[in-house]
Amino acid sequence: MPLYLFSSPAAAKLATGPHASLHRRRQFLFRVPHRPSRRAPLLTSAAERPAGRTMATADTGASTVTDSRLRGVKQALISLSDKTDLANLGNGLQRLGFSIISTGGTASSLEASGVNVTKVEEITQFPEMLDGRVKTLHPSIHGGILARRDQEHHLKALKEHGIGTFDVVVVNLYPFYDKVTSGAISFEDGIENIDIGGPTLIRAAAKNHKDVLVVVDHKDYPALLEYLEGKQDDPDFRRTLAWKAFQHVASYDSAISEWLWKQSNKADSFPPSFTVPLTMKSTLRYGENPHQKAAFYGDRSLSLVNAGGIATAIQHHGKEMSYNNYLDADAAWNCVSEFESPTCVVVKHTNPCGVASRHDILEAYRLAVRADPVSAFGGIVAFNTTVDEDLAREIREFRRPTDGETRMFYEIVVAPGYTAEGLEVLKGKSKTLRILEAKRRRSGKGTLLSLRQVGGGWLAQEPDDVTPEDVAFTNVSERAPDARELSDAKFACLCVKHVKSNAIVIAKNSCMLGMGSGQPNRLESLRIAFRKAGEEAKGAALASDAFFPFAWNDAVEEACQRGVAVIAEPGGSIRDQDAVECCNKYGVALVFTGVRHFRH
Repeated sequence: MPLYLFSSPAAAKLATGPHASLHRRRQFLFRVPHRPSRRAPLLTSAAERPAGRTMATADTGASTVTDSRLRGVKQALISLSDKTDLANLGNGLQRLGFSIISTGGTASSLEASGVNVTKVEEITQFPEMLDGRVKTLHPSIHGGILARRDQEHHLKALKEHGIGTFDVVVVNLYPFYDKVTSGAISFEDGIENIDIGGPTLIRAAAKNHKDVLVVVDHKDYPALLEYLEGKQDDPDFRRTLAWKAFQHVASYDSAISEWLWKQSNKADSFPPSFTVPLTMKSTLRYGENPHQKAAFYGDRSLSLVNAGGIATAIQHHGKEMSYNNYLDADAAWNCVSEFESPTCVVVKHTNPCGVASRHDILEAYRLAVRADPVSAFGGIVAFNTTVDEDLAREIREFRRPTDGETRMFYEIVVAPGYTAEGLEVLKGKSKTLRILEAKRRRSGKGTLLSLRQVGGGWLAQEPDDVTPEDVAFTNVSERAPDARELSDAKFACLCVKHVKSNAIVIAKNSCMLGMGSGQPNRLESLRIAFRKAGEEAKGAALASDAFFPFAWNDAVEEACQRGVAVIAEPGGSIRDQDAVECCNKYGVALVFTGVRHFRH
């Protein structure tokens, strides 16, 4: 014999009335135990009564009109994972006369804050099921969200099926991003943290934003309440909330997509398609030039979590960062992060013009500036060590080597940390000096993609994370480099990968002496580097980012004639043998790395 469960006295009455047969069939399909409630009378569902019929409530005997607008009842649906400021929202909506419908933990939190709540299952007359996977996926919820209020047949359908409208939907999602980036998580746990009902509610409300206000960010609660209290009718406000809702879901889905791709295609860095989730961190005064507008965005790709870099730097002092400041600071930080020993890098126009490594970071700083003091003035200074009081004072007081009087001026100082005393001293150098604290960039081998825009598309590549430790320096000349020369060659190669092509770096004793960059031909870059290095180039190492296509009466021979001790280059030219013979003639060691470091 079938089991009939009556959810209210009125339902029991229906079961013995003229529609008893229909009602029994429905109650057999929806066996819902009666849940006594101290909350406001509910909008009843079609499962409790014949279509189009109203039902007297047990408490008041008043007629319940299924269209909430006709009853004068405004409804808000709230379902939140992040419950920040929930009490303020709930009390604010209740004060404005809203009946609040909610789910599980959100309902409990609202009730604890003194807010009257109707639970979703009392609207749907169906319990949460499948471990919470199904709770809001129901016509009684989505019908009330998606119905257009300017369409009579929509409202007629709602009334026929006993569905009330929703005026406000406030939803945020399972913390998928936080879960999969918090450490080791099983594939199954990752899947269970993918929200389904939440995005569906958000998309439905955003689609029908003309009639439904959708909120996905607790920072928008005050604006929502102000809008409702003022009984405003601003379509731009509604559209802005709808845009934010769709963007929220798009970013959420991009994280899931990225995670799933890496779970199933660990060896392939390049998915057939992917979405980059960008979040604006600030607008900028202008772009590369004053007539160009600009903004700065943070990349929330899973692969970049805890990857460090300038985008996550903390600014302790100085003017706001500009477009060019970010480019230069990024170049300086990427370069200095390559070195393990205490190192200072000075950058101008994204090129390192001074690099030095020493056990004494003060000495490293002085040497890096002296490599090209003209370019260093107005540049960016980066350190891979904590800036203490002594170093800060040296940065503050160091005089320009060209005249010994003028204090060096910098746009930015960036380091992994500062002592309290060091920070205080450095702040005294200039009100405008930007002081950044950045995390060291994590190696991205096989995990990160470097993106660059071209007209109508993007180029993607793995970062150039090859270090001298990854390279076999193969001697191809009659004279092999000694230990010091080889060390200098490795240092020069580590520098040259950060210099714009065509790139030449001359270095000695872990110090850049001169560099040439960005020239259409390598010979011109070489001459610029030697002009900066001067007489110190004798006995130094020279590194080239790519092979030398010509040797005799060209770059290789000129380098040999100027007295370098060793040349390091990738090799691979059809004229490699000319380079070997030229070096042999002058007694210069030549090593091939097999690795090119073009940087366009």
